Amino acid sequence: MPEFDVDLLIIGAGPAGLTAAQYGARANLKVLVIEQLAPGGQALMIDVLENYPGNVEIRDAKGNVIAGPRTGFDFARDMHRQAEAFGASFFSETVNGLIKEGETFTAVMVDGGKYKAPAVIIATGATHRYLDIPGEKEFSGRGVSYCATCDGAFFKGKKIFVIGGGDAACDEAQFLSRLSPQVVMVHRRDRFRAQPALAQRVMQNKNIEIRFNSVIKEIKGAQKVSSVLLEQEGKTYEEPADAVFVFAGMIPQSSLVGGLKAELDESGYIVTDQKMAASVPGLFAAGDVRSGTFRQVVVAAGEGAVAAHSAAEYIDGLRGG
Repeated sequence: MPEFDVDLLIIGAGPAGLTAAQYGARANLKVLVIEQLAPGGQALMIDVLENYPGNVEIRDAKGNVIAGPRTGFDFARDMHRQAEAFGASFFSETVNGLIKEGETFTAVMVDGGKYKAPAVIIATGATHRYLDIPGEKEFSGRGVSYCATCDGAFFKGKKIFVIGGGDAACDEAQFLSRLSPQVVMVHRRDRFRAQPALAQRVMQNKNIEIRFNSVIKEIKGAQKVSSVLLEQEGKTYEEPADAVFVFAGMIPQSSLVGGLKAELDESGYIVTDQKMAASVPGLFAAGDVRSGTFRQVVVAAGEGAVAAHSAAEYIDGLRGG
């Protein structure tokens, strides 16, 4: 066997990477997690993580809150501490490249440093495709959201704008329409890009108003979103709004596996089997970077556990275990 710096290298420390780190360390593997930002990934942006199993508000007999849903920051911090307690190591740096020679993966850092391992889990996630309009970043988490199932409940009965015309936008608009009768879909084209059956359901939904040939130019407010500036067929107008849900697409952070020739789907997500194994032996993927996943914290955590378990089995096979 060649010499390795670690047994399992995990790139990305969102919920998938943090869970994989915990399970890998508990399997008695030497685990290193590399994250270019702070551990937690997109979970850090969640104000109240109320839809994670068990993370609920609990009141005593008098109605006093004795336990409540944690913030995404607190949740990620605890996952990080838990993984470290089991023995996983963390390194803050950017991976510039990933290569494989024989049974050895080598992660090359931006500063030129290198780490070698027989197995790698890619948990780099995906980034939202932003509109890049005034007010979008300023009101993120204060009326601007990119996840209806995460934040929709905060706007029950409110006026909600949904931006986009693909499958995700239509799916999320349908979800939001069960929470509010005032859902407005804004799409820059004259028809949806979504699957016909899905688009038809949206168009027949009495709680959804559709604005084709329209674009959102600005999101306005003080402490939170209060209005949007729209443009339709050359005319610009302002309209009251409580929330803006943006579904302009996602960008998978899968560029690291390009040199390995790992199989990607048509959108650039990493294709795996049910064990989270990619097409390159020893390479695994979990969380939002993986093809076909339901992009929720609980799903990412589950996939991270499966990926670590599968990686441990792979390593045992290399060692003749």
